[in-house]
Amino acid sequence: MRVWRDRLGFSQEKLAELAGLHRTYVSDVERGARNLSLHSILKLAAALHISAATLLMEGPPPPGRMLEILLVADDAREVELTLKALRGARLLNQIQVVSDGAAALEFLLGRGEPNGRPHLILLDLGRPKRDGLAILKQIKANPRLRDLPVVVLVGAKGSKNIAASKRLGADGHVVKPVNAQNLWAVAPGLNLNWALLSMESGPTV
Repeated sequence: MRVWRDRLGFSQEKLAELAGLHRTYVSDVERGARNLSLHSILKLAAALHISAATLLMEGPPPPGRMLEILLVADDAREVELTLKALRGARLLNQIQVVSDGAAALEFLLGRGEPNGRPHLILLDLGRPKRDGLAILKQIKANPRLRDLPVVVLVGAKGSKNIAASKRLGADGHVVKPVNAQNLWAVAPGLNLNWALLSMESGPTV
């Protein structure tokens, strides 16, 4: 955090003010005397104009290329809200959107080598065109695709879908509407730091 603060020329007082936190809290975090809550991480990342995942990395990211995210959803309003939430979280990755399973599989299988494909799939299970679970099953059954992290998006009453998606190999779930908080909550289990930023020397996990 101090590296990013110094890079912007912020004092601890300035950062605390922008993040709505007490200066001693910022000081304690930088000294390693206090653990950050998710809520504070989001506040500090916003004040530093970086993503929460970037803040959790050890210093500014080295040169590399941003990896793509594939969003599979067919409700235009939900797509709009999801993209707004991701951008609001200062997620700068390229995001591709497809509306059905056939398009998703064509996109995934048509990108050639693994490094040419997206490295995170957000799959909306509440999709009227085709059962989202069927799409998940196809992805996880395909030797070329099964290692791609898939996070399923479910409605507030989607507990059955959550259980079913876990059995099919989903790597995590987010209850809609997607927002910064519930997205970053699944990040640690996905090693999302490297999933969001590809280093030229390869990911470190």
